[in-house]
Amino acid sequence: MLLIRNTKNYLNYEIVEKDSEGYLKNNQDWNIYLAEEIAKKENITLTDNHWEIIYFIRKFYFAYNIAPSMRMLINGIQKELGKKIYSIYLFKLFPKGPAKQASKIAGIPKPSKCL
Repeated sequence: MLLIRNTKNYLNYEIVEKDSEGYLKNNQDWNIYLAEEIAKKENITLTDNHWEIIYFIRKFYFAYNIAPSMRMLINGIQKELGKKIYSIYLFKLFPKGPAKQASKIAGIPKPSKCL
């Protein structure tokens, strides 16, 4: 489910192929080190709360082949993790838009319903 490559070529975000908005073109290139670099460029210091959302998004994407929208994200987390969360909580973690910014850090495509 979570593919982590520890080769030297995949530790540097700058040499991994991305689209014009910075999303990885190949989600298989993702690893926790790249996630940390992407988060740093997004001015986010990843905590356990961030990782919980990132791992959920990756699991969702690989199960349904779609990045979760905000509504899917909230409902899915509440259902799977048994946590009552609200959009304000997610915006505190990912201020540029939870579905969009968390998907970028998670190494999956931008959700189709995001601007």
